[in-house]
Amino acid sequence: MPSFPATRHSIVAAIRSDRTEIRQSAFDTLVRVYWKTVFKYVRLKWHVSPDQAADLTQAFFLRAFEKDFFAAFDPSRARFRTFLRTCLDRFVANARQADGRLKRGGGVALVPIDLPEAERELEQQARHAITDLDAFFHREWLRSLFTDAAARLRDACAARGRPHRFALFERYDLIEDEDDRPSYAELARRFDLSATDVTNELAAARREFRRLVIAALREQCATDEEFEAELRALSG
Repeated sequence: MPSFPATRHSIVAAIRSDRTEIRQSAFDTLVRVYWKTVFKYVRLKWHVSPDQAADLTQAFFLRAFEKDFFAAFDPSRARFRTFLRTCLDRFVANARQADGRLKRGGGVALVPIDLPEAERELEQQARHAITDLDAFFHREWLRSLFTDAAARLRDACAARGRPHRFALFERYDLIEDEDDRPSYAELARRFDLSATDVTNELAAARREFRRLVIAALREQCATDEEFEAELRALSG
């Protein structure tokens, strides 16, 4: 099992820091990872419009930062994503009781919500009945984890002058429809590479992607024990 780089720290710990700049940086990472999961969950559980879900998502993260929601998190009692969902449910319930009158402020930047993308994904997912919202929240968290790792891989490949490595990985490993997946020979022709080069580039991309997923997972866990449990679940 690969070790986690010592230079990376848990955003769950940083988000409870006494230093505002550390909390803000950790919160920015938290929002990037969780905003879409929160938005979709609010849409499905609370049966609100896209605009209402976007407003509630914005207000939740802003209020969480202002009121330091996550300071009460106890890693010995629950996983962080479970605690976050509990805070979210409580917040939305209170907001709806107040007729949706949400006070914004605190000098925190608004959450960058891409409504069209989130709605398109939700439409595709809604073709299958979603009955277990706990499982749905977990799956969406995993989707965000992989999406973030893929974005980091794309940037890393570009920085190393190997954008074709990510392009191969995206075309072969990130394809959603199995019927559209090309063969190695087709990729070799498309990218003007040998079949051996395609094999080697994909192997390197997969190793890097796995490392980035593990790093992102560790970043989102509060303790080593939680990380190891999450990694076992992910691997299994």
